[in-house]
Amino acid sequence: MSNQENEFGVFLMGFFVGGLIGAAVGMLFAPQSGGETREQIHRKSVELSEQATQKADEARAKAEQLLSEARTKMDEATKHLQERAKELQEQTKTLVEEGQAQIKTRFAHKDEGAASGGEAAASVAEAPAA
Repeated sequence: MSNQENEFGVFLMGFFVGGLIGAAVGMLFAPQSGGETREQIHRKSVELSEQATQKADEARAKAEQLLSEARTKMDEATKHLQERAKELQEQTKTLVEEGQAQIKTRFAHKDEGAASGGEAAASVAEAPAA
């Protein structure tokens, strides 16, 4: 039995010493304490927050620039369309006036022809009566 007790004692001693060595190695190779880890997480979150704010500001500035450019282009297009509409309105007015003049001219010629034709008919009608 003494042999078994001796072997058990050696095992227990080896287990205990192994545990102490493992704990010491773990503490030596542990990256940092809990407080240091929390501080690192806090710093990183602040850094990421600042980066997100910066990116949002850059995106906002870019959007404002694009909006400004779009407004300028829209204003230019509106001005161009207004000028073109005015030109078309003037052309239409000119065409209408020319059409009215042609119609008046045609009616004037028909009235002159009818008047001269009417005089001839009236003189023919008067001749037999005389």
